[in-house]
Amino acid sequence: MKKSQLIYMFLLLIVCSFELFELKAYAYPEFYEYSRKVSGRNTNCALCHTHGDGPEGFEEGQIKSLNKTEMERLMRARSAFQSGVKVKSPILNAFGNHIIYKIGKKRFLELKSHPENLSTELGFKSDLDRDGISDAQEYLDGTLAISKEDGDPKKLFIANIRINIKHIILAILSVSLMFFGFVALLKGLYLKTKLNNKDGGNKNEKT
Repeated sequence: MKKSQLIYMFLLLIVCSFELFELKAYAYPEFYEYSRKVSGRNTNCALCHTHGDGPEGFEEGQIKSLNKTEMERLMRARSAFQSGVKVKSPILNAFGNHIIYKIGKKRFLELKSHPENLSTELGFKSDLDRDGISDAQEYLDGTLAISKEDGDPKKLFIANIRINIKHIILAILSVSLMFFGFVALLKGLYLKTKLNNKDGGNKNEKT
């Protein structure tokens, strides 16, 4: 048996050994439950996991569906206890992986008892989906930090105005110029018509 096959079987054995504790150990409902509480939205594991039902199961993005390469990525992500380590866990979405990179697994586990501090620890600069709302704010709003279509409507509206302000100003200027141009045209036509009527009246008086 090849060395790589032995490593894969060893990793699989480790995961299977903790099978009964996977959901409790790795789903971390404290965070999405806090997000649900402060936002009033029906959030779930999709907040930071690939699958909305969490890591337990046989479906895509869940532990029992992982192949050898994905299992190795999973173990590397789980060993990233310090911040600054770029991971690509197959059971986490981009936001989940960003959390591990930003604060590390150790700090993340410490925040289980204080999920309200996660947004502060992450900071409000990162915006994975580039919708104008920071990832930390989307955590508080109970929206997905990886989807432009999912966000607080009011904040998305304000963010879109801010992002497209130059285009909006140009559009307003263009419409204004067209309006004033149209008014000037109507005024010119009116004066021309008035002048023609006046000239016509003078000619009639002379005759």
